[in-house]
Amino acid sequence: MQYPLPIARLIDNYMKLPGIGEKTATRLAFYTMDMPEDDVEDFSKSLIQVKENLHSCSICGNITESDPCEICRDANRDRSTIMVVEQPKDVMAFEEMGEYNGLYHVLHGVLSPMDGVGPEEINIKSLITRLQKQDEIKEVILALNSSPEGEATAMYLAKLIKPAGLKVTRLAAGLAVGSDIEYANSITLKRAVQGRTDL
Repeated sequence: MQYPLPIARLIDNYMKLPGIGEKTATRLAFYTMDMPEDDVEDFSKSLIQVKENLHSCSICGNITESDPCEICRDANRDRSTIMVVEQPKDVMAFEEMGEYNGLYHVLHGVLSPMDGVGPEEINIKSLITRLQKQDEIKEVILALNSSPEGEATAMYLAKLIKPAGLKVTRLAAGLAVGSDIEYANSITLKRAVQGRTDL
């Protein structure tokens, strides 16, 4: 038996979301159908507003309603450091932590030659231009995921940035609290050994 066209379309649209298979999409579609009409309207308006009202900051690449973004406009931020992250959600994670008060630069991805993602496909060119124009920058913190792609991107960026005389650092990384060494991958173990500290 086939679903009526409106519910079939809704299922197909939910399946476009990452990690949503047919069963989950079907469950979400039927849940949506049972929602109060006001909630469905709010949900649809939220989707449209995200597409219409948000865009990338022309300076750092973070998502924003106004350009430049709130962080780039904030005169109280430490303008001597830029933290380079993969996605806007990474900026949110560091901001929630409340320990970092510098600026950001969002790459919108990492280098992945196997997937056809090279330096031109991510936000690297504007980072280099920004570093050349802003004399107050002294340190670039590479806060990329500890994946092979993240590591390759960090090495690529370090080679581009270091000749300019800027300090280039990586976030400390290693074994998570409560994890077993035998289950850690080689990148995690390597970073753990390199980042060891005195007791």
